[in-house]
Amino acid sequence: MTLRLYDTRAQQLRDFVPLDPENITMYVCGPTVQSGPHIGHVRAALSFDLLRRWLAHRYGRVTFVRNVTDIDDKVLANATATQPWWALAYRMEQEFTAAYAGAGILPPTYEPRATASVPQMQEIIAVLIERGHAYPAPDGSGDVYFDVRSWSSYGELTNQSIDAMEAAEDADPRGKRNPQDFALWKGAKAGEPADATWMSPWGAGRPGWHIECSAMAKRYLGSEFDIHGGGLDLRFPHHENELAQSTAAGDGFARYWVHNGLVTVGSQKMSKSLGNFTLAADVLAAHDPLVVRYALAAAHYRSSLDLTDSSWAEAEAALGRIRTFLERGQRLANPGMAQWKEGLPTEFFEAMDDDLAVPRALAAIHSSIRSGNALLDAGTHDEAKQDVMDVIQMTSILGIYPHAPEWRTTDTGATASALDALVQTMITQRAQARADKDWAAADRIRDAIAAAGITLEDSPAGTHWSIDG
Repeated sequence: MTLRLYDTRAQQLRDFVPLDPENITMYVCGPTVQSGPHIGHVRAALSFDLLRRWLAHRYGRVTFVRNVTDIDDKVLANATATQPWWALAYRMEQEFTAAYAGAGILPPTYEPRATASVPQMQEIIAVLIERGHAYPAPDGSGDVYFDVRSWSSYGELTNQSIDAMEAAEDADPRGKRNPQDFALWKGAKAGEPADATWMSPWGAGRPGWHIECSAMAKRYLGSEFDIHGGGLDLRFPHHENELAQSTAAGDGFARYWVHNGLVTVGSQKMSKSLGNFTLAADVLAAHDPLVVRYALAAAHYRSSLDLTDSSWAEAEAALGRIRTFLERGQRLANPGMAQWKEGLPTEFFEAMDDDLAVPRALAAIHSSIRSGNALLDAGTHDEAKQDVMDVIQMTSILGIYPHAPEWRTTDTGATASALDALVQTMITQRAQARADKDWAAADRIRDAIAAAGITLEDSPAGTHWSIDG
């Protein structure tokens, strides 16, 4: 089987052929930390967490880089006299880290901040000027622009012609040769904090947004790497400009461009600028974080995702089925003591290899659950062991295995012990009523337990209880 990914640049599915099968290299645009994360940011990070996990399963080692844009117009705009830009950026970075961890997203191999790679950005800018693809503004402002008409491939990522593009609004247009030219370096402006500038051959200033990712990707992954990821909204101008400046500087840059779909509200993109966002912290506080992860993963990563109350309810019900089956299967089938066939179910493997078709992969999980439950119902416990192990493996790869350490909660402590004591007392009372042939009392006890959302399962080994999923 061959892994296939949709490559935005090629506008088609492509077989994934890594530069080095023993080390997959992947760069994903991380947050601009001017304010806290909304749930759309978590969905984006989760999309590439799932891809990374699958690549790790397929190949072993994955070097995964996700940057932090900690110097930017928006960061400076949101700073205050009591909270400088760098303090705001650090605090917001911590909020993003907490949200990612809350959704079970693995930390990156490297997470560089833009402010730590300014010399590398200046090196690329100097190469572009030398090659005739960039120029300092003639007005003495200290700005440096990329000359889009000097690079014949400009527009290839989004399949646009320069004349059809809107003007770049990231710097003063007075010093530009073409309206679409974009800023590589921004000269220091009056009123901006002095500690937000760096010295350069073109004067004091700070980097443009696009050059930051080109420099960090090259610094941590080399001049050519396997996958560049990010949200669909970053294709233009950000990724188009990254591709142009890096290849114009002589680098191979990304071999595959992968973009995730957006979280929408109605038909609009969830966005801070539109004010229609839901903070990630609020969502994670209102719902079981594992439910949040499942709901965000349930749609294909390239599709838009409109989250509603039913999204959380459906995810919670699906996870309930997974939890109930695993608890039942591990109790009755004891899979750890059995021989079982290694390898993933074909349906799951093919789904993940087909452009990370997680909805089909989840369907494969629930198919194994149905098969396993049927075998357990029939008393063929040994035959159910394979389904139990398959579900454990598949949910582990997707990061939704309920018994994984990151999903353990304190509810397994005193509260769970107290509940177990109460239910066990009722089970004992029911057993005594049945022994006394007091069927009416036995039924009343069972009905009371069921009304509390608890299921009883009688077997030769005794009665077991579980909370309905």
